[in-house]
Amino acid sequence: MDRSQALAILDEFIQNSNLKRHMLAVEASMRHYALHFGEDPDLWGLAGLLHDFDWEIHPTMDSHPQEGAPLLRERGVPETVVRAILSHADHTGVPRETLMEKALYACDELTGLIIATALVRPSRSLQDLKVKSVKKKWRDAHFAAAVDRDQIERGAADLGIDLWEHVEHVIQAMRPIETLLGLGLENERP
Repeated sequence: MDRSQALAILDEFIQNSNLKRHMLAVEASMRHYALHFGEDPDLWGLAGLLHDFDWEIHPTMDSHPQEGAPLLRERGVPETVVRAILSHADHTGVPRETLMEKALYACDELTGLIIATALVRPSRSLQDLKVKSVKKKWRDAHFAAAVDRDQIERGAADLGIDLWEHVEHVIQAMRPIETLLGLGLENERP
């Protein structure tokens, strides 16, 4: 399974552009962490890219991602990636054991908070986004209220990385793809 095959799966199952952007952000974060830990960035990237591929067809906790796992297996996604995807949701009961599984859990919610923080800045960019800006928004429970901050904290702790260092890693990971995420100066507000 390569990235182009994974993108074909996204095209087959995902229509919502914001969901695709989220998955690209998690992919970038996973590739970054794979390099950080001396692991395979292509394999880890697949986990990030595909982790929510079934959200539009299985949009409840009763079915996502567990009912999507057989579809991934049918398409030849490596079992290590399928297991990481299953473990990124607490309700599946699949424990996070590998670094890849822990990184996916740690990055998933955080990418959303970082994007939301960038979107309210004048530049709407990650290039000038600092950890202190994310920290300020973190304390505002009404800002990006759907983001599970407890999950982000648990994820960083399980990964063995300080929370704010983790935020810095994910910002750095997402910067090169900010235009794909709908961010940057060329995406100014109308």
